[in-house]
Amino acid sequence: MTIYNLCMNEFEDRVYGIARLIPKGKVASYGQLAEMAGYPRMARAAGRAMRNGPSDEDIPYHRVVNKSGDLAPGHVFGGKERQRMILESEGIVFRSNGRIDMKKCIWKPD
Repeated sequence: MTIYNLCMNEFEDRVYGIARLIPKGKVASYGQLAEMAGYPRMARAAGRAMRNGPSDEDIPYHRVVNKSGDLAPGHVFGGKERQRMILESEGIVFRSNGRIDMKKCIWKPD
């Protein structure tokens, strides 16, 4: 295993641990997870980690969105409508343009 793989495994583990803390009714951005994991310029890597994450764990993947409040691509979660339905059931507020109201719903850990 290369040093790169070791670093990426550590990064991914941090991202998953942080994502588990996102409470119902809140969302986090990929960039926010990367920054909280100690790698503020790795939003795309956080996105890849979330896309490729373990399915047998209790990670609320649906609560991680891009910084604009856009939902995941249509092939994820069985379609954008499914992700939206799950988030709305948790109290997430959407704007008329279909994006999440990030000012109201962004997670701000203590």
